[in-house]
Amino acid sequence: MSSRRSQPMPSRSITDQQFDDLVSKLQSVLPEARLRRNGKVLTAKALQETCYYIRSLHREVDDLSERLSELLMTTDISAAQATIIRSLIM
Repeated sequence: MSSRRSQPMPSRSITDQQFDDLVSKLQSVLPEARLRRNGKVLTAKALQETCYYIRSLHREVDDLSERLSELLMTTDISAAQATIIRSLIM
């Protein structure tokens, strides 16, 4: 039985320019704007901030999901309606 892990990953080399472009794209979607020094993107900082930002988004989704669940339990809706609402947000 073969697993996905045992299969070798295809090699996908990217150029330095492609890497820099990807880092710039990451930087453009981050709320932090302090990732440049002398006009140059700080790659390590951009990657670090991306990880922090994704974690914060996960926490926010978890908090909102919990709040929504509490709200659904306190409102006067049928179980069928609650199921439909939950399926729409999942």
